[in-house]
Amino acid sequence: MRFRLFIIFVCFGFLSSAQTEELSNVLRFDEYLGYVKKFHPIVKQAELVIDESQAKLMKSRGAFDPKFEVDYDRKKFKGTEYFDRLNGTFKIPTWFGVELKAAFEENTGEFLNPEAFVPDDGLYSAGVAVPLGRGLLINDRMASLKQAKLFREQANADRDIFVNNILFEASLVYFNWLKAYNELRLFKNFLVNAELRYRGILRGVELGENAQIDATEARIALNNRKLSLEQSKVKLMKATLELSTFLWLENNTPVELQPNVIPDINTEPIVDATFNINQLQEDEAIIEAHPKIISLDYKIQGLEVDTRLKANRLLPRIDVEYNFLTEVPEVARSLNTAEYKGGLNISFPLFLRKERGDLKLARIKLSDTEFERDATRVNIQNKIDALKQELNSYVVQNEITNQMVTDYERMLEAEERKFQLGESSLFLVNSRESKLIDGQLKAISIQNKFFNTKAKLFNSLAVNPDL
Repeated sequence: MRFRLFIIFVCFGFLSSAQTEELSNVLRFDEYLGYVKKFHPIVKQAELVIDESQAKLMKSRGAFDPKFEVDYDRKKFKGTEYFDRLNGTFKIPTWFGVELKAAFEENTGEFLNPEAFVPDDGLYSAGVAVPLGRGLLINDRMASLKQAKLFREQANADRDIFVNNILFEASLVYFNWLKAYNELRLFKNFLVNAELRYRGILRGVELGENAQIDATEARIALNNRKLSLEQSKVKLMKATLELSTFLWLENNTPVELQPNVIPDINTEPIVDATFNINQLQEDEAIIEAHPKIISLDYKIQGLEVDTRLKANRLLPRIDVEYNFLTEVPEVARSLNTAEYKGGLNISFPLFLRKERGDLKLARIKLSDTEFERDATRVNIQNKIDALKQELNSYVVQNEITNQMVTDYERMLEAEERKFQLGESSLFLVNSRESKLIDGQLKAISIQNKFFNTKAKLFNSLAVNPDL
């Protein structure tokens, strides 16, 4: 259920002591983006990437947790105890594949295997298992933990990209809302002019100063202005609803803007300050600090870990285990090299086709990601350079359109004076006014494109501003 809530930012003006306070419901650009960044579900979803990386890191660290195992087996049949075996083991995995072990073994029964005979009070052992070939310098546990740490850092960069993208989309919607609002203001002003002109022509017809055809032409111009105003109202309504989709409050409560909430028409300084446009344009972009490049760098490092792991599997498996045996573990001198349990396990595939295939695939993935990073670096740099040139062009275009609008206004004022003096026609006045409207609409459109280009520069650098 949507709640119709006011998002209002109040500006009080006192024209005189007799006047009441006037409330202006202006939604500023920076305040709007602040709400988006703080409460929008997509932004919160981006934070889940960080939580996921932390969970994966915890899971990988779990492979190094100490482990306690108990194996108990007993058989008794027709009053005879065949065997009663208890074996408890405590294992501590370490970083370089070495595993520390401590065990207790107690076996009784009439049908024990001779190798299972131990002293009546049980047999204690303590030792170590070491892989001398495969798994010594890198193993699955080490690789998983390293990759989890890299994924956590990569997730931070990806989060910045996600947040920047949603702020970019929200910015475009705000600029579209501002454009629709400016067009509505424009048509309202010219509708007032058309209504005044029409009433004046009607009065002139009544007094015999104007022909009836002048009233018809004035009414056509008036209806055109009314039609344009209605169309701009619909356009503004759609833009407002689209803007509302980016506004949320706490507890995932969506917000719908009231019709009296308006954008800030003098928003260019706020846009520049929010996007930090001056610095983005003047400073040379450090591509290596771009979140996308950082993310790919961490991805490459993770693939390098995987490649080293696959290369390590080309080595033979040589596992050595040695355990001291004693009946009295509390006596340190009872541990001696003459009483032990040890073992050696060696295995090695003859052709290594699986291992060589895995290594080749890992190297292909690594090369593919390196190519992607190189291409991304060039694309980002070219995009930034193009957007900077586009911004410079829009500065010139804004100056030209502002001069054109000023000239159109002068032409309209001159034509209206000539019409009042009887030296012009209503057709020429309407024509001048139409040119002025077209010029102002073009100025609004160029301003909108100018703001959109600033947002694209902000997006191309994947900036995550503090709002």
